[in-house]
Amino acid sequence: MNSPLLQQYAAVAGADVVRQLQLLAKPLRGMQVVHVNSTRRGGGVAEILEKLIPLMSELGIDARWEVIEGSPEFYECTKLFHNALQGQNVAVGDKLLREYERVNEINAMRLRPDLEQADVVIIHDPQPAAMLRHMPKRKGKWIWRCHIDVSHPHRPVWRYLRPLVADYDASVFSLADFVQHLPHPVYLIPPSIDPLSEKNVELADSEIDAVCERFGIDRSRPLLLQVSRYDRFKDPVGVVEAFRLTRPFVPGLQLVLAGGGAADDPEGEAVLREVHAAANGDPDVHVLLLPADANRVINALQRAADVVLQKSLKEGFGLTVTEALWKSKPVIGGDTGGIRLQVVNHQTGFLVSSPEGAALRLRHLLHAREQRMRMGAMGREHVRQHFLNTRQLREYLTLIVALVGRMTDRIELV
Repeated sequence: MNSPLLQQYAAVAGADVVRQLQLLAKPLRGMQVVHVNSTRRGGGVAEILEKLIPLMSELGIDARWEVIEGSPEFYECTKLFHNALQGQNVAVGDKLLREYERVNEINAMRLRPDLEQADVVIIHDPQPAAMLRHMPKRKGKWIWRCHIDVSHPHRPVWRYLRPLVADYDASVFSLADFVQHLPHPVYLIPPSIDPLSEKNVELADSEIDAVCERFGIDRSRPLLLQVSRYDRFKDPVGVVEAFRLTRPFVPGLQLVLAGGGAADDPEGEAVLREVHAAANGDPDVHVLLLPADANRVINALQRAADVVLQKSLKEGFGLTVTEALWKSKPVIGGDTGGIRLQVVNHQTGFLVSSPEGAALRLRHLLHAREQRMRMGAMGREHVRQHFLNTRQLREYLTLIVALVGRMTDRIELV
């Protein structure tokens, strides 16, 4: 374990975990692995890739990250895809579908020299999914990685997308509940956080105090927090309602909604306006629009909070839940998708299905400091064991070894 970077991860995840990564990567050294997604800043996929690529490179893999470029109409189309895959009954017109196909073809032409020669290409989500059909001379294995809750997709949209991903060599989903029938091997790999990133490292109290002072947050009063993009599926308006139902029973209660936009999400501004309307100028509701690089600010807010919410209506995974648990905070989360993997009901937090349910749990937790501390400790250990990026990388490496080495039932580490 000569690498200083790997030594840092060994200190958090354990030396045995890093040794296993080195053994898995040994037969893959020098292999070209390219990840492709639709944005370099904003959103969980970009956060994961920002840390996963250097780790793969550290293990001797020629790992690269490419980002497609698209028009506003392209992103309007893929946002509709996203909403439809999460169950909304939406129609995607022929004009938008043609633009989606055109943008994929243009990006395929631009990236073809690298992608056709790569040993493994991992395409993230629907945005670049149609590129495969423009790679007639590809030599490597192509994997479609779906980060979305597709447990109950709107069928007309899935019928359009399914042929685009059916020709991949494998697919990866975050949960078994999300898996759709496809004519190739399907793998389950939940996302993860990087414990060494600015969003997750320990912070001095003075830095936490400074961030709270900057936004007018009183650390002597109880604080609720939700961190997420301004997206209706994150239900920020429902969080404001839960806060209002809780406040009469918890004097001095404050709420912070902190989030930003993503380049591939055109609905963010409209949702932000809805949140401001719901807050209605309440001085105890802080609606923050943060830049994509505000990682230490988010870290400080999560550490300042007494309880963290992620009251999503649909959620592929919810990295903000993982981040909060890693900081020993109990989480009240929507009873959906990947949140269920992380919020172990009554142990690391509570699962809820309505603003009223969230308010009931908030009233209880905000008057039960010892239980908050106990849940927080259990949450941090739950993340350490299951949701650090060393575990996700191990599973990606295992998948690549299986696909490239044509092994289906056993992988030996020697």
